This record gives sequence, structure tokens and C-alpha cells, in this order.
Amino acid sequence: MNVLFLCTGNSCRSILGEATFNHLAPAGWHAMSAGSNPAGYVHPRSLVLLAREGISTEGYHSKSWDNLPATPDIVITVCGSAAGETCPAYLGNVLRTHWGVEDPAHVTGSDEVIDAAFVKAYSILRARIEAFFALPLEKLQHDKAALKVEMDKIATIVV
Repeated sequence: MNVLFLCTGNSCRSILGEATFNHLAPAGWHAMSAGSNPAGYVHPRSLVLLAREGISTEGYHSKSWDNLPATPDIVITVCGSAAGETCPAYLGNVLRTHWGVEDPAHVTGSDEVIDAAFVKAYSILRARIEAFFALPLEKLQHDKAALKVEMDKIATIVV
């Protein structure tokens, strides 16, 4: 099963989701990420955070949803809502859910404040991904409606 983490810039949240998902994924599950308007780079703080968590940063780069290596089965949008950010709508016959996370790249202030925003985004995504993998996926992947309900519930997890 291919999961696409989608946002606008593909420099922070969707990369954090993709890398964390792939780090935790059981056999047969794979994540990718993309943006509707990719920034063209991965935010350095995302890479530092992933490395600090023991998650490989090799091969991750900001990319457009026009160049996906595989067709997704599930699309998870991660755009936030507090800044009035509009999530891109992926077209295609896929299961969609929205796991909104505020963009740490837009946080201003001291290094400590900015780092804390990145850690918060990562922690929320990791908790949701862990909850996803705790689901009875072998059963749910054959019942898309039930899987959608569960994934929508996971969207409410905040740490």
C-alpha cells in the first residue's frame, strides 16, 4: 500500500510524515510525499530533527505531485488551518484524510521557539502514524470506508 503525505511546499510536514512513516512501516507499506507548489528544498531543521530521532534522511527531497514514483492508495493532507492555509486536493480514486498540522517553517522567534514548533509537528505526526500502524490494517485495507473512519479519528490526536 502506497501512502502519499501531501501539502503545499513539501519541505517540512509532508517530509516528516513520509520519513517517519517509512521508518515505522511494516512490510508492504510505503510512504511518499509531495507538494502542489514544492519549495524545492527540504527545510534543514526537518533533516536535523529526523537525524536526531534516528530516522534516515537519505533520498528525501522536495518534489511535485506531478512526479510521484507510484500511484497512492491513501492520501493524507497535512496542511494546517490556523493560517488559513489551503490544502491541495489530490485528484484520483484514492482514500483521503486530513491530518492538519501547523507549518513550523512559518514560526518566528528564537531558535528554541522554532525548534519547539518542529518538534511539535513531528510529535503529532509520529503519534498519528503510530496510531495508524496500531490499527488492524490487514482487515481494514479491504474495507476502505472503515479505514477512512479510523484515519479521520486519528486526525484528532494531538500531543
